[in-house]
Amino acid sequence: MKDIQEFLKNFQKEMNWEISDKNYKESRSSILNNYMLLTTEIGEVAEEFRSIFNKTYKLVKEEGLNEEEAFKIAKETYKENIGKELSDCLAYLAKFANYLEIDLDDSFYKKMSEIKSRVNKDQR
Repeated sequence: MKDIQEFLKNFQKEMNWEISDKNYKESRSSILNNYMLLTTEIGEVAEEFRSIFNKTYKLVKEEGLNEEEAFKIAKETYKENIGKELSDCLAYLAKFANYLEIDLDDSFYKKMSEIKSRVNKDQR
């Protein structure tokens, strides 16, 4: 993750896509704009999954494949597109982390450790 964060820090600077840090109002506007862009990318991930499900249905209905075969083909068909959309999401997440000087490697592993050690409230 450190490599990705460093790459994106430089890339975003080169592209002039950094979150503004001039003053509160500009920072707030820039953060909200980037948050909106992140949620748009998340929606695009959902659209790609919807395409997988629609393609699966079509292959079953029109070509007589069983669901497992059709689903495997559909996933492979949209795998590259989903990878691109997930990469867009990752870029925005790293942008926020870089803006706040958060080490995502450290933060991620701390969070996973916290989750692993807490009591699952759904299990009683």
